[in-house]
Formats: sequence, structure tokens, C-alpha cells
Amino acid sequence: MKTILVVDDEPEIIRVVRGYMEQAGFRVISAGDGAAALARFHSERPDLVILDLNLPAGTSNETLDGLDVARAIRRSPGGAADTPIIMLTARVEEMDRILGLELGADDYVTKPFSGRELVARTRAVLRRSTAAPTAEIIHAGPITVDTGRFEVYVDEQQVDLTPTEFTLIGKLAGEPGRVFTREQLLDALGQEYAGLERTIDSHIKNLRGKIEPDSSQPTFILTVYGLGYKFNDQL
Repeated sequence: MKTILVVDDEPEIIRVVRGYMEQAGFRVISAGDGAAALARFHSERPDLVILDLNLPAGTSNETLDGLDVARAIRRSPGGAADTPIIMLTARVEEMDRILGLELGADDYVTKPFSGRELVARTRAVLRRSTAAPTAEIIHAGPITVDTGRFEVYVDEQQVDLTPTEFTLIGKLAGEPGRVFTREQLLDALGQEYAGLERTIDSHIKNLRGKIEPDSSQPTFILTVYGLGYKFNDQL
């Protein structure tokens, strides 16, 4: 049974999310502030975190909002750093959602939300974090993608990626030279962003930061202006 950590300062939100998630077969743990969230994260090691972007200060001396919690999770040692994160946000500004994605969130759901949609998003993200049904090893220049082990190597050095980043590098490196539109990459993730296809840019930026020698001048994942992205087939 997969464990979901739900982090929100509104008890009613936690109650609703818990109901839908438990009905879907998940085990649910919860926290109402950032400090408590990180304590539960490190003690329980959940399979996925549903995180309110706009958390208030906690009861401890630490002031941790949702973005701080996301940063801390992504800096965790070992495999914990790759734990999938779905952001909950009531903010309407696109840049707030983009910031969450750039900090490593795998997906977001805007309040008020449909419980069924949240369950569907959770299942989609978890699918990307489990073993692929057909193992394949992709070699593209100095990059190796092992889809069976969910491992990526650059010049034989392993790189830790989130499930979303892993799916993107597998898609792009699997067909070097092919241009993928943002919409096609979203389809590969199995998500809908209500037309915000440019959220893919945030994930690509994070991915480049992990695999490129110089992310400001990428050599592996190239931007095709006006269209999307492709993996360099001239390596």
C-alpha cells in the first residue's frame, strides 16, 4: 500500500483529501505546517507528498512555507530527494505555479479541486515513479537511461532525477533529433495543465540543471524555438 503525506493548514482539506485517497486504496498521513511536514516526511518516508503551496508559519521557531518544504525535500539525502510532490495551490498567478514546478514539484492542482482529479493525478505521478513494464537501456551520446532500473547516467556518473524528469529524458533521448512539442511532452507525462503547456519549460530547466555541463548553454536538450525541444543527435 502506497503512503501519501498530505500537508495543509486547513483540517477540512486534509479530511477531504484523506477520504478520497483512502477510498482509492492509499494510506494517508498528514501535517498542518512545514516543520511538522518535514518531520513526518523523514520519519515515515512516504511514496508521494501532496503539499499546500501557501503554508503558514509553524509552531516551532522555523518558518516554513510550502516552497521551503519542497526545497528541503529535494535536498534530502539519498532516494528521499526524488519523492514525487504534487502542489496544492489557491494562488491564481501562473508564476506561483511555475515557481513550484521549478523547485521540483511533479504536478499541481489548483484549489478548489476535484477529489477524483487529485486521485487521478496522484496515480499518474506514482506510475512514473515505479518500474517500467518493459525494461530498455537508451544510449544517447554520453547519456544512458535505464528504464528498468529508473537510473540515468551522464559520463557513467549516476544522476538523481524526479519521476517527471526521468520520463522526459527517456522520451527525448529515446528519439534523438525528433522535435517534441510541449503538448506532446505533456501527453508523455499523462497530465493536463489546463493549457499551461509552458510548465514543461520548468521541468526542462530542472532537468538541464542536472545533466548539462552548462545549463545556460545546453548541449543535450536543445530548444527548437516556436516548437518545443529535441535531444541533440549530433553528439
